Amino acid sequence: MYVQIDLDGPAGTLRVSGHGLPAVELVRAPGSRPDTHTPIGTRRAELLALTVDGEPAVIRPARGRLLRRSYRVDVRTDGVRYRLVPSGHDHSRFTRDGHRVGELLCSGDGRVIDTWEPGATPRDIAVGTALAAAFGTGASPWYETVGEIVSELIP
Repeated sequence: MYVQIDLDGPAGTLRVSGHGLPAVELVRAPGSRPDTHTPIGTRRAELLALTVDGEPAVIRPARGRLLRRSYRVDVRTDGVRYRLVPSGHDHSRFTRDGHRVGELLCSGDGRVIDTWEPGATPRDIAVGTALAAAFGTGASPWYETVGEIVSELIP
């Protein structure tokens, strides 16, 4: 299935579309200053508007701090709960209502490499791809992050 990803990080816009896929759009609030660590430019939910197939959806990215789980992104759309959460250094697991439907890899450049479970729907693919492109995937384990912080403090 061909997926078109149009990401403009500085402008804060993302659109995922393709034949047979519902369009997914994520927009950062106009005039908001983008951060440099997130492809869409923010992890603040109040600055983001998400639509899936033209209908508003609720998006809640976590703050992205020490633990891998703190980089999760939750979406609720049409009665379905989606979650993208890092499961390794460079990849993230994508779930629908708590069940794994895919594994995604994106370094923040708008290109997504995906592996989908049997039964993944076009909506799953569109939403998962959009989240991976907008927020990137993967995270270091907490002990590596702490080690990096400590090594920065030692002269």
